[in-house]
This record gives sequence, C-alpha cells and structure tokens, in this order.
Amino acid sequence: MVDKTRVYNWYICLVAAMCMVLYGYDASVFNAAQGSPNWLAWFNLDAKKDTYLLGLINTAYTIGAIVSGFFFGGPTADYFGRRVGMGIGCFITIIATFLQAFAPRHNLGCFIGGRVLIGLGQGMALTAGPVYIGEVAPPEIRGQIMAFWQLFYSVGSFIAYWIAYATSLHRSQLGDWDWRMVVIFQVLVPVIIIILLPFQPESPRWWIQRHNNVEEAKKALRKIRATEQEVEDEVLVIREAIEFEKEAISSSYTALFKDPSIRKRLYLAFFINVGQQLSGQGTLNSYSTSIYKKVWSSTQTINLINALNATCGILFTLNAVWIADKWGRRWLLMVGAAGMAVCMLVVPVIGLATPDIDGAKSEPVGISIVFMLFLFIFFYKPSWGATVWIWTSEIFSVNVRAQAVGMSSQMQNVGNTIFQQFFPIFLENEGLKCLFFFMAVNIILVFFVYFLIPETKQVSLEEIDVLFGGANHVEKGGQMLGVPDAHHATFGVDSGEKHEPEIRQSERRYSEEVV
Repeated sequence: MVDKTRVYNWYICLVAAMCMVLYGYDASVFNAAQGSPNWLAWFNLDAKKDTYLLGLINTAYTIGAIVSGFFFGGPTADYFGRRVGMGIGCFITIIATFLQAFAPRHNLGCFIGGRVLIGLGQGMALTAGPVYIGEVAPPEIRGQIMAFWQLFYSVGSFIAYWIAYATSLHRSQLGDWDWRMVVIFQVLVPVIIIILLPFQPESPRWWIQRHNNVEEAKKALRKIRATEQEVEDEVLVIREAIEFEKEAISSSYTALFKDPSIRKRLYLAFFINVGQQLSGQGTLNSYSTSIYKKVWSSTQTINLINALNATCGILFTLNAVWIADKWGRRWLLMVGAAGMAVCMLVVPVIGLATPDIDGAKSEPVGISIVFMLFLFIFFYKPSWGATVWIWTSEIFSVNVRAQAVGMSSQMQNVGNTIFQQFFPIFLENEGLKCLFFFMAVNIILVFFVYFLIPETKQVSLEEIDVLFGGANHVEKGGQMLGVPDAHHATFGVDSGEKHEPEIRQSERRYSEEVV
C-alpha cells in the first residue's frame, strides 16, 4: 500500500522544485530567441557583428540573479519563510516576462531590463526552493527528490525549445509573435506555483529558527511524517541543533565566516557551483544555436536539435533519481566529469579532422557532433546537473542555510557572467576548438571531487556538520537543553549507522581544534 504521507511529501517538494522550470526556461529563451530573424530585426541586431552585445544581453540575467542570490534571496527566505521567498520570486518573473515580450521596437534597454528583473526573481526562487525541499524531505529520499530539481530545469528547456521549434515552422505567418510566444509562455509555471504554495506547509525548521514556534513546527511535520514519534524526534533534533548554533556559533550570517567548518563548506560549494557551469553545460545551453551554426546551415534544423536535446535532458536526469541515494554524490560527480571531458575532446577533434562544405559540415559529420553533445548531456544531467544542487542544498546548518545556498548557487551565474561575456568572440575566432577548454575544466573537476568533496548521502541535515570537521550540533545542543542521550534521535536504520565512525572521528578533531 502506498504511504499517503510519503506521497504528500513528494507532492509539496515537487511544487517547490517547479521553481527550477523558471531557470531552465529562461536559460533557453534567449538561445531560442537569437535564432529568430524577427527578434534580431526587432532590436536591430546583427548576429555576426553584435557578438559582444549578445553576450551582454545574456549576462544581464545573471547579474540580476547574482545580486538577488547574494543579498535578497537568503534574508527573504529566512525572515518571511521559504514559501514567501518562492512566491515573490515567481511574481517578479511574471512582471519581467511581460517587459521582455512587449518591449518597444528597437528598445533593447527594456528587453535587457526585463532580463535583469527575471534574474532578481529567479535568484529568490532558486534560493528558497532547494532549502525548502531539503528541510521537509526525509533524509533517505532527499537525493531522489532533489534530482527532480534538476529534472525540472530540463522541463523548462523542453517547453521553451519545442515552442521555439513550433513557431519557427510558421514564422512567416506569426511574424514577430514567433519569438514573443516563446518569451510569454514563461509566465505559465510561476502562476501555477503561486496558486499552489499557500496550501502547503511551511518548513518546520523555519518555524523553530525564526519564531521558536514548536507547535507550528509539529503541525507542519504531522503532514509529512508518518508517526507522532517521528514528529517528536525530529522536532527535538531541530531544537537541539538550532540551540547550539545560536549559543555556540552565531544566529546571524556572520557564522558563514566565523565558523571554520561552515567557511570551508562555503568555499567548496562556491567552487563546485562554478565548476558546474564551466563544465560546458552553461555555455551549451545559452549558445548551442551559435555552435550548431558552425555545423548546420538550417535554423529549423537547429531548433529541432535543441528541442530533442531538451527532451533527452529530461530522460537523462531521471538516472539521478535512483543513483544519487544508492551510489552517492561523489561517484556521480567523478564519473560525470570524466564522461564530459571525453565528449569535449571528441567533438572538436571531429570538427578539426573533417572539411567544411559551403561553410558547414556534411550531414554525417553533423550527426556525429550532435550525438557527442547529446552524450555530454547524458553525463552532465544526473551528475553535475542534479548532484551539485543536491549537495549544495544539504551541507549547511539551518542558521545559515538559506543565505549560503543562495550565495553558492549564484556562483553558477558568476562563472557564467565572467565566461559567457567573451564566449561568443571565443567561438567566432576559434570555432569548435574552444571546446578543449571545457575538456580541461572537467579533468580538474574529477580530481577536485576525489580529494575535497565528502560523501553526504542519507545523512540527516543536523548531522552534516561533522563531515566537514564541525561539532555535532544535535549532541551539543542537547547538552545545552539538558536532553539525555541527544545523539540517538538523528540516526536511522539507513543513515547514521553508515557514517557514525566518520562522524565520531570528525567530532574528535573538532574538539582538539577548540582546545
């Protein structure tokens, strides 16, 4: 028999995960729009001459997202709640979509302003969403649920690219609506999220952290946990962890830099999120149209390839659902980076070893290159796509979680902003040879994960700290609250027993450092 509580847990997490549709859709919108001659004509742009300006338009989104993730997303989610953070982000996205879709002719500033606003909105939604999922999902399925976070990114790309392909088939009849329809459909998912959010519980951890309201926390947990004993145990664990964080570390964001363990996690999360984008996926998603123009001459063919790529992305991400909690985060990240490195080696080699025919490659060569780029997505989606979000959302303690996740996730956009500003010029000058850069980055990422990233699968959120050399917040907080044997509540059949020796060893190191 299906557990109704578990089904409801999945439902509320998937509503939050739909925030990622916003990101996936918008990351694909600009890529699709720049393939439309009508969009280029509306804003008086030349795809070959205005490469720097096209980079700036794409960068405008990331600037808004970075500002939001670093300065607004965390405080909003911590002060008003995770649901409100997601809701405000969705609302701003809706307003920004209309600014882009109905920007006056030749008024590129209005379109760019809409891109900045969408970044602000999504920076807030993408901060609160993974935090909410991490705080309400049971540890044993947290990785599976967070895999759907990346899956919905692919869903967003899927919708955007298939709409772009459909409109490209009727471009002469639609005129300027061929690109407007692609842009305006972005309001669909945020509207759905705003409607559904008020009817699901707020994070129990937020109730205790922000208001010290144990009863509301229990009320929320009763909707997502099967027994009253589970509710009582989890509330106790949350209270113990928060008590220690307030008294021994800091209840403010200064803990990000005050606590050596949290500071270490922040730097690792920064690097792994920048690595996600410099692996090649961020550039491929924004500039695949420009890359495919080096291979194919037909815009319609390119739109179809992008749409098929997004469809395969959904299927490939599903692999993370059963792998992330079974084989672990480290294994996925290392295998994924190694596979992506091979793909980024083979694609430019094919391009360099084959001749151009009338400025494009022959059809067999084009198919070979497209196959390798699809294989790249096969490796990326369950690993550096899904797993980076899983790992980032679960490694921080509750006192800094929202702010730290917001800052870390927006390092993806920092990497994109720096690199993609000059990538169009890089691509124009070097062609497919520019992909060797991504090969080198992925090789570095394999070694980075092997030596520096600890395994976090199936460890409760309150126990994560000790894997990074910190104290056991539950045990220390339990001592402050006078709770006997505080450690027992955090270890389940499938989580703590596997990690207890590592956790105990880390606690001893932490105690020695303090002394």
